[in-house]
Amino acid sequence: MASSDGVLLVVCGAAGRMGRRLIALGSATPGLRVTGAMESPGHPAVGSDAGELAGIGRIGVTVGDDLAALCAPEQIVIDFTVPSATLAHARLAAERGAGLVIGTTGLSADETRTLRETAARTRAVIAANFSVGVTVLTELVAAAARLLDPSFEPEIVELHHHDKRDAPSGTALALGRAIAAARGSDFAATAVTARSGEVGPRRANEIGIVALRGGDVVGDHTVVLAGLGERLELTHRAQSRDSLVRGALRAAAWVATRPAGVYGMRDVLGL
Repeated sequence: MASSDGVLLVVCGAAGRMGRRLIALGSATPGLRVTGAMESPGHPAVGSDAGELAGIGRIGVTVGDDLAALCAPEQIVIDFTVPSATLAHARLAAERGAGLVIGTTGLSADETRTLRETAARTRAVIAANFSVGVTVLTELVAAAARLLDPSFEPEIVELHHHDKRDAPSGTALALGRAIAAARGSDFAATAVTARSGEVGPRRANEIGIVALRGGDVVGDHTVVLAGLGERLELTHRAQSRDSLVRGALRAAAWVATRPAGVYGMRDVLGL
């Protein structure tokens, strides 16, 4: 549900890079209003004004450390934190009927299953990447995998900043799953995320994924479909985290009026 004041947002991880930009752009987007911000107990940002933390001046929202005290049914909780925190935040939001927008990556298979089961109790958008461009890239990659015969072998290369904790990226894995689904294969059985030493010839059904880390790269993803005598390359480069933030805010506005269920960015974009 949305209030008469527009869609009300609670930003988790308010002091992080994504959190600060969510507060800044969320406060500047018509129809949205940041009404809550939180950090982990003991974090130095707790007690500060969220707007000042985000570099936009005071907005009258104090950073707290107790999500239970910050969220209500008319709010959307946005979470780009870490798996353990995200699971706890999702549980609290679902208990209080608040909506969810979750972009946390690096969850295990069990954590992902638990998150989706919890999120299904409320209205939630969960995505490995909230960029509109990446969502379209995933559609294009799936279409290419269907149209090209198996002699076009898929390899995925991703490059991120040196602070990223998980590898391969959630987006790279999502692209691999899209290829597997388009070709009717089992991604878990065909994904190869590391090659070293005498590995022998490439298996015909492999989906290779290579993770690169360095500098301050926001996120680059290239899918190579290498055929005989030709290859197709599809690339997306994120020049700023704002592309992810804008997609997450778009998802928050969209999911505010949806019935309970777990949605993705394809749903938000109507694909």
